[in-house]
Amino acid sequence: MSVAVNTTSSLPRVALIAGPTASGKSAAAIDLAARTGGVVINADASQVYRDLRILSARPSAAEEARVPHRLFGHVDGADPGYSAARWAVDATAAIAAVHAAGRLPILVGGTGLYLRTLLDGIAPVPAIDPAIRAIVRALPVAEAHAALAEEDPAAAARLAPADTTRVARALEVVRSTGRTIGAWQAQRVGGIGGDIALVAAILLPDRDWLFDRIDRRTTAMLADGAIEEVAALLAREDVPADAPVRRAIGVPAIAALLAGAATPTDTRDRIALETRRYAKRQFTWFRNQPPAEWHQAHGSIALTGYFVTKLP
Repeated sequence: MSVAVNTTSSLPRVALIAGPTASGKSAAAIDLAARTGGVVINADASQVYRDLRILSARPSAAEEARVPHRLFGHVDGADPGYSAARWAVDATAAIAAVHAAGRLPILVGGTGLYLRTLLDGIAPVPAIDPAIRAIVRALPVAEAHAALAEEDPAAAARLAPADTTRVARALEVVRSTGRTIGAWQAQRVGGIGGDIALVAAILLPDRDWLFDRIDRRTTAMLADGAIEEVAALLAREDVPADAPVRRAIGVPAIAALLAGAATPTDTRDRIALETRRYAKRQFTWFRNQPPAEWHQAHGSIALTGYFVTKLP
């Protein structure tokens, strides 16, 4: 992540609390908003969907009533095209509105791609030729990766041979535009990092503590209505089987339970395992990708102390 963040004090300030799932980010953001009169803005890809309040661990209605929240549950599950680019547009507008009201925007979330797109901008890749896309997407992934090794060796070396989506994307970009995806990504546009004074902290608690919290949270979700929530989602005829919301962690596992293909214990264990794996990937991303000036805190008390010293 190569965020060009300007820390000039005259620029409008934005606070950011990032970190893995279940690390306590939401509670910390609400506490910071209560202390500063700020507004919490979601930066989590699952929490944008209104269909998944419980399963995505969105703040409860009571928590949302304590301080203003933005971009939580604002996307319908039937929307097939909500992306990091669209979220960045929404977040940019939300941040501007909060600044216009004289308040502090507080971004909170664990989706690194969302944060990178907002701060760094997006690669200005032109629309892909539909004929080329159809040909590429029809290729077996092994064949697509072999072709990519010939046409964009750098991308092929960087991507796992079984990563169907990213391999196809890189191949269709080089075939359609004549330039590699890496070349396009080197000229990102539209990021707001240089126009704000960002005060960012990453919450990275002890892994054993985090994994135990994930296990307990999973049990609570299933008891508190996650099964009924997914049942309602699956019953919607306007949400296709390949909709992004149906790929969210927990949805396939609960779908199997509802179909009689899994037991409640199997379902709980599968969701907890998938969530722990996701948390591991987030740990890796947040330890290696953000700029060095993003403060790393290992608990909510240390996190609060950091913001107290950095924000007026």
